Amino acid sequence: MIEQKKFAAIDIGSNAVRLLIMTITEQEGKEPLFKKTSLVRVPIRLGADVFISKLISEENIARMVDTMQAFKLLMRSHKIEKYKACATSAMREAKNGEDVADLIQHKTGVKIDIIDGNHEAAIIAATDLNALIQSDKTYLYVDVGGGSTEFTLYSSGETVASKSFKLGTVRLLKKNVDEDLWEEVEEWIKNVTRDYPKIDLIGSGGNINNIFKSSGKAVGKPLSFLYLSSYYQLLNSFTYEERITELNLNADRADVIIPATKIYLSAMKWTKARRIYVPKIGLADGIIKSLYQESIEEQVG
Repeated sequence: MIEQKKFAAIDIGSNAVRLLIMTITEQEGKEPLFKKTSLVRVPIRLGADVFISKLISEENIARMVDTMQAFKLLMRSHKIEKYKACATSAMREAKNGEDVADLIQHKTGVKIDIIDGNHEAAIIAATDLNALIQSDKTYLYVDVGGGSTEFTLYSSGETVASKSFKLGTVRLLKKNVDEDLWEEVEEWIKNVTRDYPKIDLIGSGGNINNIFKSSGKAVGKPLSFLYLSSYYQLLNSFTYEERITELNLNADRADVIIPATKIYLSAMKWTKARRIYVPKIGLADGIIKSLYQESIEEQVG
């Protein structure tokens, strides 16, 4: 006898807004199975406004309202039992972020939680990451977004340290990151990894997922530092237009992929990591895992 539930997560990032729908299959005596049913991505790029003017523009407010209305209809069509919408760096820094969230709830009924970087890192840690981490190894998990990057160090299956920095791809494109911040990130990574002689990276985010897909590597196999470094040089050898036409990148991916790759390569250099694993998980996956855990606790309670 099996039972299936459908949950959804809305991830409102600085570069794009995503709706992830998952089907969870429960079978007595077995671990639940989580299957991605649908993923919709809308490239609104809130950070382009916020990291310059500290405000979400009227145009993007209107796009957000339309997108949330569309997401609500999609969730209804999929017969979603539970959902949660989380907004990250751009909306939490926007002076009108709370007002925009209130407007969206009033117009669409979709409630948005604006979360801080540490909360974001904690939600991501609720994903299937633990299933990927070998207890006798050390990993630095790097989640690169448009407005921030979350770093988490895992060793012997436990979280050693975690920190969020305002080092994001859209921020870097807008030249909104001081050299001091790069130095701060480097110092933090070197300090927390000092006692671990061998470290692998785990990367998440749309950009590293895209690079992994183009590599043709089998699922579960890592990318090497040499491969990522060579790909970074290839990206830089093309113009923005050529990255769209020659590498078949979306217009909103063709620019941010370069600063994203720089962040992953920097983290690999500072940890002396030679490999990066790309499990294709992120904030939306973590939101659904936490929603499911809440539903289990409610049943027990």
